[in-house]
Amino acid sequence: MERIDNRQNNEMRSIKMTPGFISSADGSVLIEMGNTRVICNATLLPEVPGWLKGRGTGWVTAEYSLLPQSTNKRVDRERKGASGRTQEIQRLIGRSLRGAADLAALGENAIVVDCDVIQADGGTRTASIIGGFVALGLALKKIKAYLGIEQQILKYAISAISVGVVKGEALLDLCYVEDSAADVDMNVVMRNAKEFIEVQGTGEHAAFDRKMLSTLLDLGEKACSEIYSMQMNYLSKNKSECFQKLQWVFDKTHYMK
Repeated sequence: MERIDNRQNNEMRSIKMTPGFISSADGSVLIEMGNTRVICNATLLPEVPGWLKGRGTGWVTAEYSLLPQSTNKRVDRERKGASGRTQEIQRLIGRSLRGAADLAALGENAIVVDCDVIQADGGTRTASIIGGFVALGLALKKIKAYLGIEQQILKYAISAISVGVVKGEALLDLCYVEDSAADVDMNVVMRNAKEFIEVQGTGEHAAFDRKMLSTLLDLGEKACSEIYSMQMNYLSKNKSECFQKLQWVFDKTHYMK
């Protein structure tokens, strides 16, 4: 089918990450996936939640928000607390990023990853996970030095992508128009591009069979493998503890083989 941005069905949008976007955060990344833009900041908190105190282990959690004019129609600020949708997204991001870390090695310390969507054009959850992982990786270099931790905390890379079915065809990395029209909508989250952390799939307007499920998972798995390589390539280049404002661009065409 002809897509709104002329991509192939199995083609991701270009991904661009700007590390050190917010200088006051322990780790910060602006991630851009097509027209979706999310600021991801990772920050050390001096204590874990009350229910974890005394257990000798750490915690990684996430918060998510849409800026008022991040969508075509202004979104009200959630002054009275997070909506059900926001809480569900926060839990997804937090669960995903906890899968990257050895929480016991962190000690009784917590890290919060704030994901603030400044422009939404589909895939804000998966963009938050991709950028949130890189922000977490950057932050841990600084946090380990500050806390005097020598043990490796970051154990795995976490990547994610959206897939779906629109007009009977399987699509990779849905933009907002496609997501709104999707019969089936799915988010795929993977660890080291080898194991699934989470698969969220819903037949929004139609049921789907096992063959289509396999097709969607294959699309998602191949994309997560490419994203994993991008993440590792970036983190390996940023070995120093300082957080300079670098810009790393991954803008080549992605096709499923």
